[in-house]
Amino acid sequence: MTRVIKIGGAIVDNQELLNEVLDRCASLNEPFVLVHGGGKIATQLAQQLGVEQTVIDGRRVTDADTLRVVTMAYAGLVNKNVVAQLQSRGVQCLGMTGADADLVRAHKRIHPTIDYGFVGDIDSVNTEVLTMLLQKRISVVVAPLTHDGHGSLLNTNADTMAARIAMAMNAVPVRLHYVFEHPGVMRNIDDPDSLITEIRGDEVDALISAGIIDKGMLPKIANAVEAAQAGVSVLIQGVTALGTDTGTMILC
Repeated sequence: MTRVIKIGGAIVDNQELLNEVLDRCASLNEPFVLVHGGGKIATQLAQQLGVEQTVIDGRRVTDADTLRVVTMAYAGLVNKNVVAQLQSRGVQCLGMTGADADLVRAHKRIHPTIDYGFVGDIDSVNTEVLTMLLQKRISVVVAPLTHDGHGSLLNTNADTMAARIAMAMNAVPVRLHYVFEHPGVMRNIDDPDSLITEIRGDEVDALISAGIIDKGMLPKIANAVEAAQAGVSVLIQGVTALGTDTGTMILC
């Protein structure tokens, strides 16, 4: 089974959680694709540089200055730190963006009412490159930046990148893991016993209306459902559950 693992900024910002995830990745004893976010680091860097940030429905609006910030944060600081820490655990890995080896190509998002700036919607994934690396037992650490084939980088939601990579590689069995700081999708974030073990696509609207799914969880769920409908096995789970079947299974 090929595993595509996505971790968000809350894990990247917390060294204890990051250590746990990377330990579990190393214990898989098989190559994997790890897609990371880093939103909080990018936001902090933007504040330090005086670059104003706008987020709509969990998605960052990316003007030219913000694109420079996220490139520094995602492709530089976060990506190479994760690569170095995996290498220290004996995991042979390569850090990439979507621009490297034409890994993920996208186009600038077109929206009827909102200008998202340099935000990319994915057109294609170079599965040949990923397959070659995984076959050589080289894991791939992917920063959430794509390119348009005409020289422009684009900021792309990490949840979307993970889903599209998993969907593109679905010729072989693929498990998509959305790993974050909670055990899964919770009915009550303060109640550890309120884990929802399964969510079907037709249940999502009701969960959104009830406020159970909101904010940054919205793009995660949307991408998880899309991947499940494409035949990918999708699991939203906590850090300590990576590599197990514990969490919230997304069903089509």
